[in-house]
Amino acid sequence: MLVLSRPLIALSIVVLMHAGVAHAERAETLRRFIAVDSRVTALAHVTVIDGTGAPARQDQTIIITDGKVVSVGTAQQAKIPAGAKVLQLAGATVMPGLVGMHNHLFMMGTSAYRPIALTQPQPVQSVRLYLAHGVTTIRTTGSVDPMADLNIKKLIDDGKEAGPKIFVSGPYLEGPGGPFLDMLTLRGPEDARASVEYWASQGATSFKAYMHITRDQLAAATKAAHAKGLKVTGHLCTIGFKDAAALGIDNVEHGFLYNSDFFPGRKTDECPDGAAYDNAFIALEVNSALVTGAFQDLIAHKVAVTSTLAVFDGVGREDIPPRVLELLSPEARETALAAKVRLGGDRKQVRELVRNALKKDMEIERAFVRAGGTLLAGADPTGSGDALAGVADLRGLELLVEAGFTPVEAIHIATQNGANFLGEGARVGTIAAGKQADLVVVRGAPATKISDVTNIELVFKDGVGYDPAKLIDTVRGKVGM
Repeated sequence: MLVLSRPLIALSIVVLMHAGVAHAERAETLRRFIAVDSRVTALAHVTVIDGTGAPARQDQTIIITDGKVVSVGTAQQAKIPAGAKVLQLAGATVMPGLVGMHNHLFMMGTSAYRPIALTQPQPVQSVRLYLAHGVTTIRTTGSVDPMADLNIKKLIDDGKEAGPKIFVSGPYLEGPGGPFLDMLTLRGPEDARASVEYWASQGATSFKAYMHITRDQLAAATKAAHAKGLKVTGHLCTIGFKDAAALGIDNVEHGFLYNSDFFPGRKTDECPDGAAYDNAFIALEVNSALVTGAFQDLIAHKVAVTSTLAVFDGVGREDIPPRVLELLSPEARETALAAKVRLGGDRKQVRELVRNALKKDMEIERAFVRAGGTLLAGADPTGSGDALAGVADLRGLELLVEAGFTPVEAIHIATQNGANFLGEGARVGTIAAGKQADLVVVRGAPATKISDVTNIELVFKDGVGYDPAKLIDTVRGKVGM
Protein backbone atom coordinates (compact mmCIF):
# COMPACT_ATOMS: atom_id res chain seq x y z
CA MET A 1 0.00 0.00 0.00
CA LEU A 2 2.92 2.30 -0.04
CA VAL A 3 5.13 4.43 -2.15
CA LEU A 4 8.71 5.18 -2.37
CA SER A 5 11.39 5.48 -4.94
CA ARG A 6 14.59 3.76 -5.90
CA PRO A 7 16.80 5.76 -8.27
CA LEU A 8 19.01 2.86 -9.36
CA ILE A 9 16.19 0.87 -10.89
CA ALA A 10 15.65 3.34 -13.74
CA LEU A 11 19.37 3.18 -14.45
CA SER A 12 19.27 -0.61 -14.57
CA ILE A 13 16.43 -0.52 -17.08
CA VAL A 14 18.34 1.96 -19.24
CA VAL A 15 21.42 -0.26 -19.09
CA LEU A 16 19.29 -3.20 -20.20
CA MET A 17 17.88 -1.22 -23.10
CA HIS A 18 21.31 -0.04 -24.29
CA ALA A 19 23.51 -2.99 -23.42
CA GLY A 20 23.99 -3.92 -27.06
CA VAL A 21 21.85 -7.08 -26.88
CA ALA A 22 20.57 -7.82 -30.36
CA HIS A 23 16.86 -7.57 -31.00
CA ALA A 24 16.74 -11.20 -32.11
CA GLU A 25 18.33 -12.31 -28.83
CA ARG A 26 15.81 -10.32 -26.82
CA ALA A 27 13.00 -11.87 -28.85
CA GLU A 28 14.45 -15.30 -28.14
CA THR A 29 14.40 -14.47 -24.44
CA LEU A 30 10.68 -13.79 -24.78
CA ARG A 31 10.02 -16.84 -26.97
CA ARG A 32 11.19 -19.24 -24.29
CA PHE A 33 7.97 -18.48 -22.41
CA ILE A 34 5.67 -18.96 -25.40
CA ALA A 35 3.70 -22.17 -25.82
CA VAL A 36 1.31 -21.10 -28.62
CA ASP A 37 2.19 -18.62 -31.35
CA SER A 38 0.00 -19.30 -34.35
CA ARG A 39 -1.70 -16.79 -36.61
CA VAL A 40 -4.95 -18.75 -36.17
CA THR A 41 -5.70 -20.70 -32.98
CA ALA A 42 -8.86 -22.54 -31.94
CA LEU A 43 -9.63 -23.33 -28.29
CA ALA A 44 -12.06 -26.22 -28.69
CA HIS A 45 -14.66 -27.68 -26.33
CA VAL A 46 -14.12 -25.20 -23.52
CA THR A 47 -16.43 -23.67 -20.95
CA VAL A 48 -16.50 -19.89 -21.40
CA ILE A 49 -16.90 -17.33 -18.62
CA ASP A 50 -17.08 -14.18 -20.72
CA GLY A 51 -16.50 -11.56 -17.99
CA THR A 52 -19.88 -9.84 -18.37
CA GLY A 53 -21.37 -11.59 -15.35
CA ALA A 54 -23.45 -13.87 -17.60
CA PRO A 55 -23.63 -17.59 -16.77
CA ALA A 56 -20.85 -19.83 -18.03
CA ARG A 57 -21.43 -21.43 -21.45
CA GLN A 58 -20.50 -25.07 -21.99
CA ASP A 59 -18.76 -26.76 -24.95
CA GLN A 60 -17.70 -23.62 -26.79
CA THR A 61 -14.96 -23.00 -29.33
CA ILE A 62 -13.03 -19.72 -29.42
CA ILE A 63 -11.22 -18.85 -32.66
CA ILE A 64 -8.34 -16.37 -32.49
CA THR A 65 -6.85 -14.73 -35.57
CA ASP A 66 -4.02 -12.20 -35.61
CA GLY A 67 -4.27 -11.61 -31.86
CA LYS A 68 -8.03 -11.05 -31.73
CA VAL A 69 -11.04 -13.19 -30.95
CA VAL A 70 -12.98 -13.61 -34.20
CA SER A 71 -15.71 -15.92 -32.96
CA VAL A 72 -17.11 -17.59 -29.85
CA GLY A 73 -19.79 -20.23 -30.28
CA THR A 74 -20.81 -23.80 -29.77
CA ALA A 75 -18.25 -26.39 -30.70
CA GLN A 76 -20.74 -28.02 -33.08
CA GLN A 77 -21.25 -24.79 -35.03
CA ALA A 78 -17.65 -23.59 -35.02
CA LYS A 79 -15.99 -23.25 -38.41
CA ILE A 80 -12.30 -23.72 -37.68
CA PRO A 81 -10.14 -22.36 -40.54
CA ALA A 82 -7.85 -24.74 -42.34
CA GLY A 83 -4.34 -24.65 -40.95
CA ALA A 84 -5.42 -23.39 -37.52
CA LYS A 85 -3.67 -24.68 -34.45
CA VAL A 86 -6.43 -26.51 -32.59
CA LEU A 87 -6.17 -27.03 -28.84
CA GLN A 88 -8.58 -29.69 -27.58
CA LEU A 89 -9.46 -28.38 -24.12
CA ALA A 90 -12.40 -30.42 -22.86
CA GLY A 91 -12.55 -29.99 -19.07
CA ALA A 92 -11.00 -26.52 -19.21
CA THR A 93 -12.55 -23.09 -18.71
CA VAL A 94 -11.54 -19.93 -20.53
CA MET A 95 -12.08 -16.53 -18.93
CA PRO A 96 -10.81 -13.02 -19.74
CA GLY A 97 -7.37 -11.97 -18.58
CA LEU A 98 -7.65 -10.24 -15.22
CA VAL A 99 -7.45 -6.45 -15.07
CA GLY A 100 -5.54 -5.60 -11.88
CA MET A 101 -6.56 -2.18 -10.63
CA HIS A 102 -4.26 -1.88 -7.59
CA ASN A 103 -1.08 -3.56 -8.74
CA HIS A 104 2.50 -2.54 -8.03
CA LEU A 105 5.99 -3.37 -9.27
CA PHE A 106 7.58 -3.21 -5.82
CA MET A 107 7.40 -4.82 -2.39
CA MET A 108 7.98 -3.55 1.13
CA GLY A 109 9.83 -4.69 4.18
CA THR A 110 11.79 -7.52 2.59
CA SER A 111 15.15 -6.74 4.13
CA ALA A 112 16.33 -6.82 7.69
CA TYR A 113 18.67 -3.96 6.75
CA ARG A 114 16.05 -1.71 5.18
CA PRO A 115 13.62 0.38 7.23
CA ILE A 116 9.99 -0.50 6.61
CA ALA A 117 9.54 2.97 5.14
CA LEU A 118 11.60 2.04 2.08
CA THR A 119 10.67 -0.19 -0.79
CA GLN A 120 12.13 -3.05 -2.77
CA PRO A 121 11.72 -2.60 -6.55
CA GLN A 122 10.57 -5.80 -8.27
CA PRO A 123 9.86 -4.90 -11.90
CA VAL A 124 10.88 -8.08 -13.72
CA GLN A 125 9.69 -10.48 -11.02
CA SER A 126 6.36 -8.67 -10.82
CA VAL A 127 5.51 -8.50 -14.51
CA ARG A 128 6.30 -12.17 -15.03
CA LEU A 129 4.27 -13.19 -11.99
CA TYR A 130 1.29 -11.15 -13.13
CA LEU A 131 1.26 -12.75 -16.57
CA ALA A 132 1.80 -16.24 -15.17
CA HIS A 133 -1.25 -15.81 -12.93
CA GLY A 134 -3.54 -14.59 -15.68
CA VAL A 135 -3.29 -10.85 -15.06
CA THR A 136 -2.97 -9.43 -18.57
CA THR A 137 -3.60 -5.75 -17.73
CA ILE A 138 -2.54 -3.74 -14.68
CA ARG A 139 -2.72 -0.21 -13.35
CA THR A 140 0.27 0.44 -11.10
CA THR A 141 -1.86 2.57 -8.75
CA GLY A 142 0.98 4.53 -7.25
CA SER A 143 4.53 4.19 -8.54
CA VAL A 144 7.70 4.32 -6.48
CA ASP A 145 9.79 4.83 -9.59
CA PRO A 146 7.59 5.92 -12.49
CA MET A 147 10.43 5.95 -15.02
CA ALA A 148 11.29 2.34 -14.25
CA ASP A 149 7.62 1.42 -14.65
CA LEU A 150 7.38 3.33 -17.93
CA ASN A 151 10.56 1.71 -19.24
CA ILE A 152 9.55 -1.85 -18.41
CA LYS A 153 6.18 -1.11 -19.99
CA LYS A 154 8.06 -0.16 -23.16
CA LEU A 155 10.11 -3.37 -23.06
CA ILE A 156 6.86 -5.36 -22.82
CA ASP A 157 5.14 -3.34 -25.54
CA ASP A 158 8.17 -3.83 -27.80
CA GLY A 159 8.14 -7.61 -27.30
CA LYS A 160 11.36 -7.70 -25.30
CA GLU A 161 9.90 -8.76 -21.94
CA ALA A 162 6.96 -10.89 -20.89
CA GLY A 163 4.30 -9.12 -18.88
CA PRO A 164 0.87 -7.53 -18.85
CA LYS A 165 -0.33 -4.38 -20.53
CA ILE A 166 0.65 -1.65 -18.05
CA PHE A 167 -1.13 1.61 -17.27
CA VAL A 168 1.43 3.55 -15.25
CA SER A 169 0.48 5.86 -12.39
CA GLY A 170 2.60 8.85 -11.51
CA PRO A 171 4.39 9.08 -8.16
CA TYR A 172 2.22 9.15 -5.06
CA LEU A 173 0.72 12.53 -4.20
CA GLU A 174 1.36 12.81 -0.46
CA GLY A 175 0.79 15.73 1.85
CA PRO A 176 2.75 16.74 4.95
CA GLY A 177 3.21 14.30 7.81
CA GLY A 178 3.69 11.07 5.88
CA PRO A 179 6.06 8.53 7.47
CA PHE A 180 7.75 7.22 4.34
CA LEU A 181 11.28 8.34 3.74
CA ASP A 182 11.42 8.16 -0.02
CA MET A 183 8.05 9.70 -0.81
CA LEU A 184 7.82 13.22 -2.18
CA THR A 185 5.93 15.55 0.15
CA LEU A 186 3.84 18.07 -1.77
CA ARG A 187 4.42 21.62 -0.56
CA GLY A 188 1.13 22.90 -1.87
CA PRO A 189 -1.42 22.69 -4.69
CA GLU A 190 1.09 23.98 -7.24
CA ASP A 191 3.32 20.98 -6.54
CA ALA A 192 0.35 18.68 -7.10
CA ARG A 193 -0.52 20.34 -10.40
CA ALA A 194 3.09 20.32 -11.60
CA SER A 195 3.59 16.66 -10.70
CA VAL A 196 0.47 15.62 -12.58
CA GLU A 197 1.38 17.66 -15.66
CA TYR A 198 5.00 16.47 -15.78
CA TRP A 199 4.26 12.77 -15.36
CA ALA A 200 1.35 12.95 -17.76
CA SER A 201 3.82 14.29 -20.33
CA GLN A 202 6.04 11.25 -19.68
CA GLY A 203 3.23 8.73 -20.20
CA ALA A 204 1.50 8.31 -16.84
CA THR A 205 -2.23 7.69 -17.27
CA SER A 206 -3.42 8.09 -13.68
CA PHE A 207 -2.42 9.43 -10.28
CA LYS A 208 -2.83 8.30 -6.71
CA ALA A 209 -3.48 10.61 -3.78
CA TYR A 210 -2.03 9.35 -0.54
CA MET A 211 -2.97 9.45 3.11
CA HIS A 212 -1.99 12.98 4.14
CA ILE A 213 -2.83 14.90 0.99
CA THR A 214 -4.65 18.16 1.72
CA ARG A 215 -7.92 19.27 0.18
CA ASP A 216 -6.36 22.01 -1.92
CA GLN A 217 -3.68 19.59 -3.17
CA LEU A 218 -6.28 16.98 -4.12
CA ALA A 219 -8.43 19.59 -5.84
CA ALA A 220 -5.43 20.79 -7.87
CA ALA A 221 -4.41 17.25 -8.81
CA THR A 222 -7.87 16.23 -9.99
CA LYS A 223 -8.31 19.44 -11.98
CA ALA A 224 -4.97 18.96 -13.72
CA ALA A 225 -5.59 15.27 -14.41
CA HIS A 226 -9.10 15.79 -15.72
CA ALA A 227 -7.88 18.53 -18.04
CA LYS A 228 -5.79 15.82 -19.74
CA GLY A 229 -8.51 13.18 -19.68
CA LEU A 230 -6.75 11.27 -16.86
CA LYS A 231 -8.02 9.98 -13.53
CA VAL A 232 -7.11 10.20 -9.85
CA THR A 233 -7.57 7.54 -7.23
CA GLY A 234 -6.69 7.63 -3.54
CA HIS A 235 -5.65 5.72 -0.45
CA LEU A 236 -7.14 8.31 1.84
CA CYS A 237 -7.04 9.16 5.50
CA THR A 238 -7.13 12.89 6.27
CA ILE A 239 -9.88 13.36 3.66
CA GLY A 240 -13.04 11.27 3.87
CA PHE A 241 -14.73 9.71 0.86
CA LYS A 242 -17.54 12.28 0.84
CA ASP A 243 -15.22 15.27 0.48
CA ALA A 244 -12.92 13.43 -1.92
CA ALA A 245 -15.87 12.71 -4.20
CA ALA A 246 -16.90 16.36 -4.08
CA LEU A 247 -13.32 17.36 -4.97
CA GLY A 248 -13.46 15.24 -8.13
CA ILE A 249 -11.67 12.01 -7.23
CA ASP A 250 -12.52 9.16 -9.62
CA ASN A 251 -11.69 6.14 -7.49
CA VAL A 252 -10.90 5.21 -3.89
CA GLU A 253 -8.75 2.27 -2.79
CA HIS A 254 -8.93 -0.60 -0.30
CA GLY A 255 -12.69 -1.01 -0.23
CA PHE A 256 -14.17 1.03 2.59
CA LEU A 257 -11.45 0.36 5.15
CA TYR A 258 -9.97 3.87 4.87
CA ASN A 259 -13.09 6.01 4.78
CA SER A 260 -12.43 8.33 7.71
CA ASP A 261 -16.04 9.57 7.46
CA PHE A 262 -16.86 6.41 9.39
CA PHE A 263 -15.16 7.93 12.46
CA PRO A 264 -17.26 11.02 13.27
CA GLY A 265 -15.12 11.94 16.26
CA ARG A 266 -12.02 12.63 14.19
CA LYS A 267 -10.65 16.14 13.80
CA THR A 268 -11.01 17.78 10.40
CA ASP A 269 -8.07 17.08 8.07
CA GLU A 270 -6.50 14.62 10.48
CA CYS A 271 -6.24 10.85 10.27
CA PRO A 272 -8.29 9.07 12.93
CA ASP A 273 -6.52 7.16 15.67
CA GLY A 274 -5.81 3.75 14.17
CA ALA A 275 -7.06 1.39 16.88
CA ALA A 276 -10.10 3.50 17.67
CA TYR A 277 -11.01 3.73 14.00
CA ASP A 278 -10.60 -0.02 13.46
CA ASN A 279 -12.97 -0.80 16.29
CA ALA A 280 -15.48 1.79 15.06
CA PHE A 281 -15.29 0.30 11.57
CA ILE A 282 -15.90 -3.23 12.82
CA ALA A 283 -18.93 -1.99 14.79
CA LEU A 284 -20.56 -0.39 11.74
CA GLU A 285 -24.03 -1.52 10.74
CA VAL A 286 -24.01 -2.11 7.00
CA ASN A 287 -27.53 -0.76 6.63
CA SER A 288 -26.85 2.33 8.75
CA ALA A 289 -27.35 5.84 7.37
CA LEU A 290 -23.59 6.41 7.71
CA VAL A 291 -22.79 3.55 5.32
CA THR A 292 -25.67 3.98 2.88
CA GLY A 293 -24.95 7.71 2.76
CA ALA A 294 -21.37 6.93 1.72
CA PHE A 295 -22.72 4.72 -1.06
CA GLN A 296 -25.00 7.50 -2.29
CA ASP A 297 -22.17 10.05 -2.42
CA LEU A 298 -19.86 7.73 -4.35
CA ILE A 299 -22.52 6.58 -6.79
CA ALA A 300 -23.77 10.12 -7.41
CA HIS A 301 -20.23 11.27 -8.25
CA LYS A 302 -19.46 8.09 -10.27
CA VAL A 303 -16.58 7.16 -7.96
CA ALA A 304 -15.42 3.54 -8.25
CA VAL A 305 -14.10 1.56 -5.27
CA THR A 306 -11.15 -0.84 -5.58
CA SER A 307 -11.31 -4.01 -3.51
CA THR A 308 -7.92 -5.20 -2.23
CA LEU A 309 -9.04 -8.00 0.06
CA ALA A 310 -6.00 -10.22 -0.46
CA VAL A 311 -3.48 -7.91 1.19
CA PHE A 312 -5.54 -7.72 4.39
CA ASP A 313 -6.24 -11.43 4.27
CA GLY A 314 -2.49 -12.00 4.16
CA VAL A 315 -1.88 -9.84 7.22
CA GLY A 316 -4.62 -11.69 9.09
CA ARG A 317 -3.24 -15.15 8.32
CA GLU A 318 -1.06 -17.01 10.77
CA ASP A 319 0.85 -18.75 7.99
CA ILE A 320 2.30 -18.07 4.56
CA PRO A 321 1.16 -20.48 1.83
CA PRO A 322 3.89 -22.82 0.52
CA ARG A 323 3.37 -21.54 -3.06
CA VAL A 324 4.31 -18.07 -1.80
CA LEU A 325 7.29 -19.20 0.27
CA GLU A 326 8.86 -20.98 -2.71
CA LEU A 327 8.75 -17.77 -4.74
CA LEU A 328 10.47 -15.62 -2.11
CA SER A 329 14.21 -15.15 -1.97
CA PRO A 330 15.88 -16.69 1.10
CA GLU A 331 16.21 -13.28 2.76
CA ALA A 332 12.63 -12.30 1.99
CA ARG A 333 11.39 -15.69 3.20
CA GLU A 334 13.26 -15.35 6.48
CA THR A 335 11.95 -11.83 7.01
CA ALA A 336 8.39 -12.80 6.16
CA LEU A 337 8.37 -15.77 8.51
CA ALA A 338 9.95 -13.68 11.27
CA ALA A 339 7.21 -11.09 10.85
CA LYS A 340 4.58 -13.79 11.39
CA VAL A 341 6.31 -14.85 14.58
CA ARG A 342 6.43 -11.25 15.81
CA LEU A 343 2.68 -11.03 15.26
CA GLY A 344 2.11 -14.22 17.24
CA GLY A 345 1.74 -14.76 20.94
CA ASP A 346 0.34 -11.72 22.71
CA ARG A 347 -0.27 -10.03 19.36
CA LYS A 348 -2.79 -12.59 18.12
CA GLN A 349 -5.36 -9.92 18.86
CA VAL A 350 -3.85 -7.87 16.02
CA ARG A 351 -4.65 -10.65 13.57
CA GLU A 352 -8.12 -11.00 14.98
CA LEU A 353 -8.68 -7.27 14.56
CA VAL A 354 -7.53 -7.44 10.94
CA ARG A 355 -9.74 -10.45 10.21
CA ASN A 356 -12.79 -8.77 11.75
CA ALA A 357 -12.16 -5.57 9.79
CA LEU A 358 -11.76 -7.61 6.60
CA LYS A 359 -15.05 -9.40 7.22
CA LYS A 360 -16.82 -6.08 7.72
CA ASP A 361 -15.30 -4.64 4.56
CA MET A 362 -16.48 -7.68 2.61
CA GLU A 363 -20.03 -7.05 3.81
CA ILE A 364 -19.86 -3.38 2.89
CA GLU A 365 -18.36 -4.05 -0.56
CA ARG A 366 -21.17 -6.51 -1.31
CA ALA A 367 -23.79 -4.00 -0.17
CA PHE A 368 -22.15 -1.24 -2.25
CA VAL A 369 -22.53 -3.29 -5.43
CA ARG A 370 -26.13 -4.14 -4.54
CA ALA A 371 -26.76 -0.40 -4.21
CA GLY A 372 -25.47 0.17 -7.74
CA GLY A 373 -21.82 1.01 -7.02
CA THR A 374 -18.86 0.08 -9.23
CA LEU A 375 -16.34 -2.27 -7.62
CA LEU A 376 -12.90 -2.94 -9.12
CA ALA A 377 -10.29 -5.46 -7.94
CA GLY A 378 -6.56 -5.39 -7.28
CA ALA A 379 -3.86 -7.18 -5.34
CA ASP A 380 -1.80 -4.43 -3.63
CA PRO A 381 1.22 -6.77 -3.60
CA THR A 382 3.41 -4.80 -1.25
CA GLY A 383 3.68 -6.99 1.81
CA SER A 384 6.58 -9.34 2.49
CA GLY A 385 4.84 -12.65 1.88
CA ASP A 386 1.35 -11.37 2.69
CA ALA A 387 0.49 -10.57 -0.93
CA LEU A 388 2.51 -11.23 -4.07
CA ALA A 389 1.96 -10.09 -7.63
CA GLY A 390 -0.48 -12.38 -9.43
CA VAL A 391 -0.89 -14.76 -6.52
CA ALA A 392 -2.85 -12.11 -4.62
CA ASP A 393 -4.99 -11.29 -7.67
CA LEU A 394 -6.25 -14.87 -7.72
CA ARG A 395 -6.71 -14.92 -3.96
CA GLY A 396 -8.76 -11.74 -4.33
CA LEU A 397 -11.23 -13.65 -6.54
CA GLU A 398 -11.65 -16.29 -3.86
CA LEU A 399 -12.23 -13.62 -1.22
CA LEU A 400 -14.85 -11.83 -3.35
CA VAL A 401 -16.74 -15.12 -3.44
CA GLU A 402 -16.34 -15.42 0.33
CA ALA A 403 -17.84 -11.93 0.50
CA GLY A 404 -21.02 -13.18 -1.15
CA PHE A 405 -20.47 -12.63 -4.86
CA THR A 406 -20.96 -15.55 -7.22
CA PRO A 407 -17.83 -16.72 -9.03
CA VAL A 408 -18.95 -15.16 -12.33
CA GLU A 409 -19.72 -11.89 -10.50
CA ALA A 410 -16.25 -11.92 -8.94
CA ILE A 411 -14.64 -12.52 -12.33
CA HIS A 412 -16.75 -9.71 -13.82
CA ILE A 413 -15.47 -7.32 -11.12
CA ALA A 414 -11.86 -8.34 -11.81
CA THR A 415 -12.15 -8.11 -15.61
CA GLN A 416 -14.83 -6.03 -17.32
CA ASN A 417 -15.23 -3.48 -14.52
CA GLY A 418 -11.53 -2.66 -14.52
CA ALA A 419 -11.33 -2.54 -18.30
CA ASN A 420 -14.28 -0.17 -18.50
CA PHE A 421 -12.79 2.11 -15.84
CA LEU A 422 -9.54 2.31 -17.80
CA GLY A 423 -11.46 3.15 -20.97
CA GLU A 424 -10.31 -0.16 -22.48
CA GLY A 425 -13.62 -2.03 -22.43
CA ALA A 426 -13.84 -2.10 -26.23
CA ARG A 427 -10.52 -4.00 -26.36
CA VAL A 428 -10.17 -6.15 -23.23
CA GLY A 429 -12.05 -7.33 -20.16
CA THR A 430 -14.57 -9.65 -21.85
CA ILE A 431 -14.51 -12.48 -24.36
CA ALA A 432 -16.28 -11.45 -27.56
CA ALA A 433 -15.62 -11.21 -31.26
CA GLY A 434 -13.42 -8.22 -32.05
CA LYS A 435 -11.72 -8.09 -28.64
CA GLN A 436 -8.02 -8.66 -28.03
CA ALA A 437 -7.38 -12.30 -27.23
CA ASP A 438 -6.35 -11.76 -23.60
CA LEU A 439 -7.54 -15.06 -22.15
CA VAL A 440 -6.82 -17.43 -19.28
CA VAL A 441 -7.19 -21.19 -19.69
CA VAL A 442 -7.78 -22.96 -16.38
CA ARG A 443 -8.34 -26.63 -15.71
CA GLY A 444 -11.63 -27.07 -13.89
CA ALA A 445 -14.88 -25.18 -13.36
CA PRO A 446 -14.31 -21.86 -11.56
CA ALA A 447 -17.95 -20.91 -12.27
CA THR A 448 -18.89 -23.38 -9.53
CA LYS A 449 -15.57 -23.76 -7.68
CA ILE A 450 -13.67 -20.47 -7.66
CA SER A 451 -10.47 -22.03 -6.31
CA ASP A 452 -10.02 -23.65 -9.74
CA VAL A 453 -8.77 -20.27 -11.00
CA THR A 454 -5.38 -21.27 -9.58
CA ASN A 455 -5.13 -24.18 -12.05
CA ILE A 456 -3.81 -22.05 -14.90
CA GLU A 457 -2.61 -23.96 -17.96
CA LEU A 458 -2.14 -21.15 -20.50
CA VAL A 459 -2.34 -17.38 -20.55
CA PHE A 460 -3.03 -15.65 -23.85
CA LYS A 461 -2.11 -12.03 -24.36
CA ASP A 462 -2.88 -10.56 -27.77
CA GLY A 463 -3.36 -14.09 -29.06
CA VAL A 464 0.05 -15.40 -27.94
CA GLY A 465 -0.15 -18.25 -25.43
CA TYR A 466 2.35 -18.15 -22.55
CA ASP A 467 3.37 -21.07 -20.36
CA PRO A 468 2.81 -19.98 -16.74
CA ALA A 469 5.17 -22.61 -15.33
CA LYS A 470 8.08 -21.33 -17.43
CA LEU A 471 7.42 -17.75 -16.33
CA ILE A 472 7.29 -18.76 -12.67
CA ASP A 473 10.45 -20.86 -12.94
CA THR A 474 12.49 -17.76 -13.82
CA VAL A 475 11.51 -15.92 -10.62
CA ARG A 476 11.15 -18.78 -8.15
CA GLY A 477 13.33 -18.04 -5.14
CA LYS A 478 14.06 -14.51 -6.38
CA VAL A 479 11.05 -12.44 -5.33
CA GLY A 480 12.23 -9.91 -2.78
CA MET A 481 15.85 -9.88 -3.97
